[in-house]
Amino acid sequence: MSEQELKLNVPVEAQSRVEQAVQRAKYSQIQLRALYFDTPSRALVQARIALRLRLEGNQWVQTLKMPGEHSLSRVEINQDRPEATLDLSVYTGTPAGEILSNLSEPLQVCYETNVLRQLRDIRTPSGVVELAFDRGLLRAGKLELPISEVEFELKRGHLEAVFEVGRTWQQRFGLILDFRSKAERGDRLAQLAQALDAVEDMETHDDASRQQQAALRAQRVADFWKPRGAEIVSLVSAVKLRDSAQVLAVVTAECLEQIVRNTAVLCEVDTAGICQAATPEHIHQLRVGIRRLRSAWSFFDGLTQLPSLELREQIKEYFSHLGGTRDEDVLKGSVLPAIAAAGLPPLVLPVSPHQSSGTQLVASAGFQRWLLDMLALCTIPAEPLMVKPVAPVSVSARGDADHDEVFIFPHAPPLPQKPPLKPLLIKKLKKWHRRIVQNGVAFRNLNIEQQHALRKQCKKLRYALQFCEYLLPAANLQPYRKQLAVVQDILGEMNDLYVALPLFESLKMDQPQAWFACGWIQARQATLTDAASKAFRRLAKAKLPWD
Repeated sequence: MSEQELKLNVPVEAQSRVEQAVQRAKYSQIQLRALYFDTPSRALVQARIALRLRLEGNQWVQTLKMPGEHSLSRVEINQDRPEATLDLSVYTGTPAGEILSNLSEPLQVCYETNVLRQLRDIRTPSGVVELAFDRGLLRAGKLELPISEVEFELKRGHLEAVFEVGRTWQQRFGLILDFRSKAERGDRLAQLAQALDAVEDMETHDDASRQQQAALRAQRVADFWKPRGAEIVSLVSAVKLRDSAQVLAVVTAECLEQIVRNTAVLCEVDTAGICQAATPEHIHQLRVGIRRLRSAWSFFDGLTQLPSLELREQIKEYFSHLGGTRDEDVLKGSVLPAIAAAGLPPLVLPVSPHQSSGTQLVASAGFQRWLLDMLALCTIPAEPLMVKPVAPVSVSARGDADHDEVFIFPHAPPLPQKPPLKPLLIKKLKKWHRRIVQNGVAFRNLNIEQQHALRKQCKKLRYALQFCEYLLPAANLQPYRKQLAVVQDILGEMNDLYVALPLFESLKMDQPQAWFACGWIQARQATLTDAASKAFRRLAKAKLPWD
């Protein structure tokens, strides 16, 4: 069977209110204890399979899950078991059965969950949704993570019902979208447990080795919540179908993965009240995901229908607000250390209003609603094109009613065949490249606003090349991408300095040492202007990846 469900994290401060809301109607509850299996080398995870035994009340149930057709869909196979033992023979003749029969290592319990689940059905005009509120623990070795989530599973009707209910509960209780399943979190926790065990087994003979061990332990823990960067998107199959809407949906889904996964860490889904896992890099990668998505809209504009103007304007505003947090992180992490290394005396920087605002923004009801709306666009199938039926035309062979009639059924005009998509995408890449080179070779004559616009054009081209990676010859793409990256690095540093300069200008009256910073920035900008001009000339002569 296939299940379609949406999962939202329930913050600690909302748990009691969510429980009360569940209990306002007829509900049930059950204690669930699940054991998750894999091989020591994680063969099932690599095959994208989750295999568990779960005690549901007094009944053990064996469940295998595999990905479905979109991010909310899962293929699920359940089998009652008399005891806590696996029976892999039930998968014989299935794709999963072939994978399981070829395992070269034994299966073992890698992690487990223990939750109290409260269930109730919610009816909407679009369908019936089962709500499951889970609270408990996920355990791997000596490590534990909290479980506090609501799952909205479609039982009958249209998938829109899941989003209708999900939006309502998200807005009422401040729920957070989190793409990670219990299986994904458990697998990561099991890996962390193994890594920490290896660190503890290190020999420590002195203070230096103990400090090294402590640093390695901290790094392993930090890696568990490391920022999620951009990943390559394969568009080959969708492009072959000439379906630009499907191509944009695939790209959007990947961008949302980057946005949502960094957002969940910023909201401290795993760590609220325990430790802080979020870092400035999570804000950066979140903004990269948003920028990639907006670049995709520009790239596919004119090729398919884009999300509503309201959705596009909303994320533009959120992106701008997140930029203040990012600018401050760059100032403290890059610009200020560089000027200090050049001899800047100590400065006292003003307290920024952007501190902690990034987390508050992405956890807000508005931003989370935007995420759900975008996810719905990626997962709810578009309505099929309906061809209006054509009535038959009755004619007489001799033009009168005394003779047999012949019924002629006019054929609806065939839908025009979609043009090949790859040439259209290449045409866009060429257009963007020409515009960048044309402006870039005249870089010295551009004002600050024009330089900033050119920087954004370069970023858009870079992301478009990522989207088209499998459509272009790798031998041509890599050298061109490397040259474009040189341009971007230079323009990025120039932008950081332009953003920092007004701050130091404002400090000159009270802290004269800020004059040093202003002079250093202006000199550095002149050097970077020369470097940018040269880099654009090299880009203009570079071999193009589509040639």
